[in-house]
Amino acid sequence: MFKNLFQHIKQNPSKYLFWGIVLAILPISIRMSLDAGMSGDEHHQIDQAKNVYNYYTTLGKDTTAAHFREEWNLAHYAQSVDNLAYAIAKIFNIEDQILVRHVTNSFCGWLIVLLGGIIAFQISGKWRAAIIVVLLMFFSPRLLGHSFNNLKDTSFATAMFFGIYTFIRFFKEFPKPSWKTLILMTLSIGFAIGVRIGGLLLIPYLGLFGFVYFIKENSFKGFTHKNGLLSFWKLVKWGVVVSIIGFILGILVWPYGLTSPIKHTIHTFQGQSAFSTGIRQLFEGSMQWSDMLPWYYTPKLIFMTIPIAVIIGLLCFFTFLWKDKKNYFYYFIIFFAFFFPVFWIVYTGANVYGGWRHSLFAYPPMVVAAGLGFNLAIEWVTMNKTTKIILINITSIAVILLLLWNPIRHIIKNHPYEYVYFNELAGGIDRAYGNYEMDYYYHSTREASEWVIANAEKSGMEVGEKIRVVSWHLASVKYFFRNDTANFQVSFSRWYERGNNNWDYAIFTITGMMPEEIKNASFPPKNTVYQVTVADKPICLVLKRETKDDLIGSQLKNNKEYVSAIYHLKGVADTDPANSSAFINLIESYFNSGKIDSAKIYIDQLLEYVPKYEPANYMLAHYYNTKREPDMALKVLKTIREHNIKFKAAYNFAFQIYAQQNDLKNAEKMMIELMMIDQLDEQGMNQLLAVYKAQGLDERGAYKKAYKKYADTYEKLGKKEDAKKFRNAAKKM
Repeated sequence: MFKNLFQHIKQNPSKYLFWGIVLAILPISIRMSLDAGMSGDEHHQIDQAKNVYNYYTTLGKDTTAAHFREEWNLAHYAQSVDNLAYAIAKIFNIEDQILVRHVTNSFCGWLIVLLGGIIAFQISGKWRAAIIVVLLMFFSPRLLGHSFNNLKDTSFATAMFFGIYTFIRFFKEFPKPSWKTLILMTLSIGFAIGVRIGGLLLIPYLGLFGFVYFIKENSFKGFTHKNGLLSFWKLVKWGVVVSIIGFILGILVWPYGLTSPIKHTIHTFQGQSAFSTGIRQLFEGSMQWSDMLPWYYTPKLIFMTIPIAVIIGLLCFFTFLWKDKKNYFYYFIIFFAFFFPVFWIVYTGANVYGGWRHSLFAYPPMVVAAGLGFNLAIEWVTMNKTTKIILINITSIAVILLLLWNPIRHIIKNHPYEYVYFNELAGGIDRAYGNYEMDYYYHSTREASEWVIANAEKSGMEVGEKIRVVSWHLASVKYFFRNDTANFQVSFSRWYERGNNNWDYAIFTITGMMPEEIKNASFPPKNTVYQVTVADKPICLVLKRETKDDLIGSQLKNNKEYVSAIYHLKGVADTDPANSSAFINLIESYFNSGKIDSAKIYIDQLLEYVPKYEPANYMLAHYYNTKREPDMALKVLKTIREHNIKFKAAYNFAFQIYAQQNDLKNAEKMMIELMMIDQLDEQGMNQLLAVYKAQGLDERGAYKKAYKKYADTYEKLGKKEDAKKFRNAAKKM
């Protein structure tokens, strides 16, 4: 038996090496996932999975999972893999939901690696290409990191990639596809829709690929010949059948879709295509809103954070694919699968955030293209040479591993934060730090939480028996403290407001902090007792409270006891330049005490530490206005709006100054600018109406003009339905 096995291996060592590597990766991936923290969305997904579980176990009586609400849009997500993980934990009575989710997710990540290798072999016929793809895929830190705990995007990437695999298999077998292939195609479409409605894309993908395949085989003249038409309608028949059945399968595991398959599918697709919630992201050294990012956000981040080896492989792909005419069609499928999603994000100006995780499903086909590119380059180099194939294979794999050395080193050194990775083109973590997001999915809160549980000591400042721990990302921290509630109480606090809250220890990732603060020489704050680091840069901090004078001062200020508040706050501000809330409370207390020059001293100190911090600049504008220097105040307010276009208070304050100067044109402009960013609230509307009344219009005329402004604004924004609504309202006035 062993002799026969040895003979098989000797005949095709690359094949057995491929399967050996792939099978070894599975337990390694599962083990690595056990160290991962909780991602930023997991608590929501667990809650929805519970709702879905209840929906099916009650045979539809519990309809919570099928109800869409503006404040809870998870009904739009079928999230079948999340639901499977929840069901496994529930059935086997496993308390640690996160553990089950991460093991499940690592399996999805492993399937991506496996499918990548098989697709490369399908196209090239070479196991060498399959091995190269597996190595490129597994040693892609961003993909590997997301395969630990991002079940939302990793499972969708798996489903879409599975679809690409089945399509290639189908076209290779056509015109006589096997039933096994047709079943796999159907399952892939159902799987993708059962994860996220975006899986519907596989259906037009299949239609496009089928049309291109037909033209490749028959040219346009095929439509005029009987055999060509038979082939065309056979493609259409199988495409329609697998698409319809696949759609039905996807709907069956999606409660919201199941209650109204067509209506709710359309509603979900529209809702996810027009996601409107803006999230501030650190990009190119400044905080930018996700719904206003530059068009190149996604492609730039992709090429900054994937291995250089993949980029070189892509260059080889586009350089040498022309020499392999027999596989043009399959190269087109792979190219389209990674190019189109990124192109569509750029073209539509989609609201994306959290790096490029929303387009994670485009990356596996990109890696396949890179692996095929290397394989084509190797074949070109060795063309007409008599070098032994085994030597060629060993040398090529060694070269690719050498190119992968940077990401391999990163993975080993920075586990489990693999996904916090920037390649050599980006200058690594050193140059990216403070300019781009690091731990945007909050993985590091686990390590920080476990450190607090193991090391926290009472200082005597505690209120009650429990040690109070605060964090901006409350859900993940609460999860890791779930078994220690007798000793700890966990609550919420924002970074810049932490001095206003009662806590003994604080856990904060650097996500959401001003870039100038992160890069300041005084960062992290002196009361930092533990740091989670990547490449020796802190991505998460644990603070221990040294004084509660900032909290006492905040409470005194709120009670209008300004003299006492100043006494407590001044000492904190003089010793801790990072305690922004203490500075703001101190500045406000000086203002309210009539000591504006004293306030200016601390405004300047705070701005020296965080020059673009909006509340500090807002106080500076108040200082200038109080000093009767309105032009300086307006200049500061303009700077605030340039740095944070959605800082509403800056528009309202500028409006007040312009109104006091009887500059009605600029006063109106401030409200129109708020309208342009969809931030004009009732107060802003009343201010706009006041401007129009000051221009001589009666109340009806003021409303009519305001409605017309709304209509014009929404026209510019491309919101035609909203524009029509306000134009009709203006006509009725």
